[in-house]
Amino acid sequence: MKRYILNSFIAAAILFTAACKPEIETPAGSTAGQANFSKYIAVGNSLTSGYADGGLYLEGQKVAYPNLIAAKMATVGGGAFTSPFFTEEHSNGSGYLALTALVNGTPTLTPVADKLAYRDAAKHLDKYSGEVQNLGIPGMRLDLSFDPTLTFSAANPFFERLLADAQVGKTNYFQFIQGRNHTFFSLWLGNNDVLGYALNGAVAVTGDPTTTLTDKVTFASLYTNMLNVLTANGQKGIVATIPDVTAIPYFNTVTVPALLAAAKAINPAATAVYIQTGTGTVRAATSEDLIRLPFQSAGLFGQGTIPYGLHPLNPIANNWVLDKDEVIKIKDYVNSYNSSIKSLATSKGLAIADTYDYFNQVKTGLNIQGVGINAAFISGGAFSLDGIHLTPRGNAVIANVFIEAINSKYGATIPTVDITQYRGVKFPN
Repeated sequence: MKRYILNSFIAAAILFTAACKPEIETPAGSTAGQANFSKYIAVGNSLTSGYADGGLYLEGQKVAYPNLIAAKMATVGGGAFTSPFFTEEHSNGSGYLALTALVNGTPTLTPVADKLAYRDAAKHLDKYSGEVQNLGIPGMRLDLSFDPTLTFSAANPFFERLLADAQVGKTNYFQFIQGRNHTFFSLWLGNNDVLGYALNGAVAVTGDPTTTLTDKVTFASLYTNMLNVLTANGQKGIVATIPDVTAIPYFNTVTVPALLAAAKAINPAATAVYIQTGTGTVRAATSEDLIRLPFQSAGLFGQGTIPYGLHPLNPIANNWVLDKDEVIKIKDYVNSYNSSIKSLATSKGLAIADTYDYFNQVKTGLNIQGVGINAAFISGGAFSLDGIHLTPRGNAVIANVFIEAINSKYGATIPTVDITQYRGVKFPN
């Protein structure tokens, strides 16, 4: 077993037990307001698909926030909502991480490797055919939605499984979402346009577009094109802002003070943790510098004749760290993207789910329906075991962020989700 394993697909670009759901009852006086929910589609990335714990699997798909929203829309005239679920036989999908032990705060995360949905040795996933309304694709970026080379559909296994063979390599995501005859939509896309860069320690890899930042002007232009298509027939909908990616557990679990304290416990003479910055310099790290979560189990810290990370001659490499200047740059891009999203959505009269504001509140800590939620890894309740994507409870709360924004904008009275019916991270028995 390994102490921490993260699905590699995330870096290139949220349960075991199905949560019980209350029986749907239509509250008296419920209405769709000025919206039409008869055919709802959800456009987005891994968060929309239900990706969790480093993988896409059936139980995560079932509690994806669009499914929870659609179930509540059904009480105010919404129609059926179809998702590309894995079969029960292959319910573990791409595989995922399970928490199998937690000893003195140290987790043991074990890959779940049975009932996988790979159809060949190249790890293509089982094909799904038929109607699809949850169009969330793990790893999807706004810029790659318009991929002119048409190669991303073949390279992304989560997208490839939804395409007919004749479409693979000939259809990009922007083309894929069209022609759905929808009456209402949600759009939560753009997170990976900054997240992929951040997950690689702000090191862009030549030839790998998933590790780059999307140009700000390009982002606004492509988002305009996306909204124009989704609203082409006067459809109403909701867009979501992009969270501050530096607020998630992935960047706030392994801290510089904790590393230094661990080093001092072994060697009281340790005075600092040293990092290589994006400018190529080496300096002592501060609490403003963020260490990536996988460093927790990399087995590098303090190793070697010149202890790794504890001497300026052997600093923690740049790809493991978002130094404070890189954090400032990432926040600047997120703010720019969100300014474009809000401006464009407002110009079209669309609802806005401010997930940026919500995730920052989660970082501080919230109490919702008597349930405490924060951004602590494992114990916080909102984020799954990859430190990026959502637990069932996290999905339930996000669904309510969307529902409340829809109700406010369109005068609807969609009932909210009872988050107490959904769990956080599943602890070992």
